[in-house]
Amino acid sequence: MSKTTFPRPGLAEQLPAARPGMEEEKGVAGKLSWWRQLGAAPHRLMFLFGALQAVGAMLWWLVDLLGRYAQVYAPLPWSIPPAWGHAFLLIYGFFPFYIFGFLMTTYPNWLNGAKVPPARFVPAALLMAAGMLLFYVGLVAGRALLPGAVLLLLAGWGLGLATLLEIQWRSREADKRHARVTSLGLSLGWLGAAAFGLGLLGGNPRWIEISRGVGVWLFLLPVFFTVSHRMIPFFSSRVLAPYVIYRPYWVFGAVLAGAAGHVLLELLGLLAWRWLVDLPLLAIAVLLSWRWGLRRSLQARLLAVLHLSFLWLAVALALYGLQSLGALRDPAGVPFGLAPLHALAIGFFASMVIGMASRVTLGHSGRPLVADAITWALFLGMQATALLRVLPDLGLPLAPGLAYPLAALVWLASVGPWAAKYAPLYWRPRADGKPG
Repeated sequence: MSKTTFPRPGLAEQLPAARPGMEEEKGVAGKLSWWRQLGAAPHRLMFLFGALQAVGAMLWWLVDLLGRYAQVYAPLPWSIPPAWGHAFLLIYGFFPFYIFGFLMTTYPNWLNGAKVPPARFVPAALLMAAGMLLFYVGLVAGRALLPGAVLLLLAGWGLGLATLLEIQWRSREADKRHARVTSLGLSLGWLGAAAFGLGLLGGNPRWIEISRGVGVWLFLLPVFFTVSHRMIPFFSSRVLAPYVIYRPYWVFGAVLAGAAGHVLLELLGLLAWRWLVDLPLLAIAVLLSWRWGLRRSLQARLLAVLHLSFLWLAVALALYGLQSLGALRDPAGVPFGLAPLHALAIGFFASMVIGMASRVTLGHSGRPLVADAITWALFLGMQATALLRVLPDLGLPLAPGLAYPLAALVWLASVGPWAAKYAPLYWRPRADGKPG
């Protein structure tokens, strides 16, 4: 089977890789600097920027919520509606760093390809990070800066996507189904981010609405579902015995069709009929959660975090289905507000980032694949974040002025220490002395 080849390496790739004994051979002067360690593997730099964005995006949101909802001070005058900024910073500014870091690490394994060199992932990561930094500046300094921020993000995203597509194209592996779906999701995500840019340029809220729908349902859902489909049974088989891997491929077509149907019905304003696709998707999520061994996974925390995160997909789809049925019964009284969206975005997507990134970071830093008490507690904090944001929209007697900022605070109290715990591993050598 052929491996992907890349162009002649530049200076970054020509630097010698770390190996056991190198530090002893060359002394202090021979130690790899922190920036070279960040360039040793795609997940290092991408995950670091993702961790910074996980804190930065929610910190900005908390600052906004304290003014608009808690009335701690007067609402701050951002250059665009806060809800627009919140959606973009998380959908397109937080999750993509982890997705690219993960897929640039796994595609060579899935497709028997060459490892992605720094000349490919470093420029992509830096362009995306520069785009997000300029976006924050634009929120304060002026809307005119925001289209440029989106362009930088799209440029980095495009470089990363082109690298993944090249690995997929050159691979002779017979089974490329997981890679095809994740590549499709990333391609649609690029278009969704571009739609946000069009909305900024034209001042048309419809493009912003399209961007959010595409980002959640045609980008994040296919990618997170596909990664779960590939990795949860695999990781479960390594921990649970006896274990039979259940990985039906017919679900790909059903989930993609259901996701497309959901966003189409939503954009057309046909909320009352969305249950026709939401409830079948719910059945698939429940089936997979059961067959993958949710209950048995609780015996190993690092495995349980993946199963519990995936369970939130079923919770979200149940809420979406009930919301649609409520709209069918009474179009003037649609229930649950944004509870289904936050069950999906925080419960499934963000929780899965915590679980999957923790596992990848531990495994690729040469450390035991065990979720310690701190990691487990911080993961539970993310579950509390999801509940705090979902329950008020389900009728919990908790005022938005308290509930929404509190949810943001719990996010920061969970993600902040988690980032502080794992981020240093990205600029340090592997504990086992191996390269990468």
